[in-house]
Amino acid sequence: MVHNKMTVTLRIKEASLLLEFLTLATRCMSGSIENIMETDMVAMMRRAHGRVTMNMLVSVHELLVLEDVDITKRLDYSSTISVLGFSLIVSILRTFDVRVEAARVMVSAPVLALVTTHLLYINFYKLDYGWNMIVCVAMGVAQLFLWARWAVVSRHPSNWKLWVVVIASGLAMLLETYDFPSYGGYFDAHSIWHLATVLLTILWWSFIRDDVEFRTSSLLKKSKTKAK
Repeated sequence: MVHNKMTVTLRIKEASLLLEFLTLATRCMSGSIENIMETDMVAMMRRAHGRVTMNMLVSVHELLVLEDVDITKRLDYSSTISVLGFSLIVSILRTFDVRVEAARVMVSAPVLALVTTHLLYINFYKLDYGWNMIVCVAMGVAQLFLWARWAVVSRHPSNWKLWVVVIASGLAMLLETYDFPSYGGYFDAHSIWHLATVLLTILWWSFIRDDVEFRTSSLLKKSKTKAK
């Protein structure tokens, strides 16, 4: 009875996660913003790192306290691909400074379709760890490439934070790709990966905050220039 209730709860969680991603992606394409002084990108980054990532953290917490079974694996994979998918949309729109609504739709729709198809595949057809890893790594590498390219051409005051995140994330990704057994019974590649993501998340959020201030300042300067 307890196991059945647990299964139902996790199924609801999966459905909630998929709905959350669809909702956020729809808002992304519609270009809704939360503050007139913010750009679409700032609002999307806040939603991506607030709502979707929080959903993922809750899922990870559930995985830590529950058994390692198919349903928990699906929840883990679904959370990861959802965060990667939405982050990929954000990275494309931010690094290429896409502001036209039609262009946002053209960028977001294919990524949304890819992530949704992948979620349906691993949850209702075949739970394939190898294929899921390939998709996740490809999306992760694509984001790192986009941010690295943008860091080269931009003159952002917090570029150094972005470079640290890009390089460290690339190195940390190797821990997921090339796993090694537990050392002394205390830590393995996967545990080090999770530790690294905690530290990188703090620095990444610091960069996002700096970017908000930088873009807001730029908008204020432009508005004052036009007013003159």
